[in-house]
Amino acid sequence: MIEVHTDLPGDVATVLDVSLDLDVERAAGRRHRVRPVPAGPGSRTSGRIGAGERVRWSLRLYGLVPLRHTTQILEVVEHAPGGGASFVDTMVSGAFASFRHEHLFEPLSPAPDGSPRTRSTDRMTWTSPLGPLGRLADALFVRRTLEGLLEDRNAEIARCLRA
Repeated sequence: MIEVHTDLPGDVATVLDVSLDLDVERAAGRRHRVRPVPAGPGSRTSGRIGAGERVRWSLRLYGLVPLRHTTQILEVVEHAPGGGASFVDTMVSGAFASFRHEHLFEPLSPAPDGSPRTRSTDRMTWTSPLGPLGRLADALFVRRTLEGLLEDRNAEIARCLRA
């Protein structure tokens, strides 16, 4: 499991909207050439994605390894207790035996200038295929690659919120 906390400028609703925007995801994925591609009915390639919708991601890890990863948004909670929000996506098809990504948003105390802030928590769990070989791959590069994708995504979300 990976858990990453990122403090972002903006209120929870704004951070949630930016986080659900596939155009932001596309910009964040330049390093690994991550982009949404058509996946049939019920799929999106741009704009704000919602519950029940799917995205097929095409990416090229390290510029060499082409992968396809299709996810579905299981739920979007726009008004959670305590003023937070969340959404969850899970793999429908792809390279993992299983994959789940929880996106949690909670309000923080305002910045010194009074502007709102939100803590984003990414909780990613997965199971690699191939048993012991998959666990070795996790230790050698999968975990590091997923952490890099999250860092790139959160940096792009922060950039969009500051724009």
